[in-house]
Amino acid sequence: MNALQVRGISKRFGHRAVLDAVDLDVRHGESVALVGENGAGKSTLLQICAGLIRADAGTVMTDGRIGYCPQHATFLEALRVDEHLVLFGRAHGLGRSDAIRRGRALLESLEFSADLRQTIRELSGGARQKLNLTLALLGEPRLLLLDEPYQGFDRGSYVSFWDQITHWCDAGRGVLLVTHLLAELDRVDRIVGLPSANGSR
Repeated sequence: MNALQVRGISKRFGHRAVLDAVDLDVRHGESVALVGENGAGKSTLLQICAGLIRADAGTVMTDGRIGYCPQHATFLEALRVDEHLVLFGRAHGLGRSDAIRRGRALLESLEFSADLRQTIRELSGGARQKLNLTLALLGEPRLLLLDEPYQGFDRGSYVSFWDQITHWCDAGRGVLLVTHLLAELDRVDRIVGLPSANGSR
């Protein structure tokens, strides 16, 4: 079975069609870039695949755990980095020490350099996004759904992120990535263009 299989997904918000009978596959060990104009429904499709919103029609099948990294994460601003690792780790059945150990290793792989004792409100945009990505990886997912996850990264972290995609795929994960960065599309295995459902944008 593929890491992700999408068949006939359609979604409307009021009178506006966002997705119209979309089919998509992501194999294990494959990275797929999802591209399209603003309003084509890329983020909506990822949210449907992650189970956060319901499609009006169609089916989504996944093989194993899902890690979802939204474009704009919602954190508990008064909590520290380690406290987020523990909180999200418990959702994956991890004890406190295992969640912190695994989370810190992931943060290090993403070149996270902020003080782990800082609260979320004290972090830079790039540090917040690295934590966002770490939380998506914490449960060792078989499928990664990434919505422009590099926002706020400096140049070094940005280059390292694309190297990490190769590493995740080598480990057998499927990666579906929403991106507008056409210059980097040679770093993925396949590109899927998402047409606008209403045909106008």
